[in-house]
Amino acid sequence: MGIKVVLTGGPSTGKTSLIQRLDALGHECQHEISRQITLEGQKRGIDQLFLKEPLAFSRALFEGRKAQFIASEKSTQKQVFFDRGLPDVVAYMDYLDQPAPSSFLSDLDRYRYDRVFILPPWDNIYVQDNERYESFEQGKIIHGFLLKCYTKLGYIPISVPEGSIEARLDFILSHLPE
Repeated sequence: MGIKVVLTGGPSTGKTSLIQRLDALGHECQHEISRQITLEGQKRGIDQLFLKEPLAFSRALFEGRKAQFIASEKSTQKQVFFDRGLPDVVAYMDYLDQPAPSSFLSDLDRYRYDRVFILPPWDNIYVQDNERYESFEQGKIIHGFLLKCYTKLGYIPISVPEGSIEARLDFILSHLPE
């Protein structure tokens, strides 16, 4: 079983680009699923499921990420990388001032990651699109909620500096055990 490594951060901070590069290099990666849930909501006529039905969105997202975590336990690779983790769901609920179900909180104790890397807001790469409705200013606030949530859960998030995908990737890999 490999160590579980989370890449977290607010919207449009480079997480997915890093995960895609790690995947291309042959690392085992669990990809972000929130866009898929948002698109499924849009097919049902709900433009932003996260804003319209935050608890339903959060439950679907939490269960999907939990399934990713459980699936990763069968990995034979040294590391498994996650594009966001279970605590992200609770941090976003805190951002919306929505209480997290007690089942989420008990699962956060049960399903623990080994390393957490947080990508700070970076205005030069920030992009809004159909599924990413947050402004850059909101992204900075969300970053604070993510940092607070992970820290409260006993994690020590490692801040990834700005730079090229390769430089950021080298930084992350250099902070993992051999």
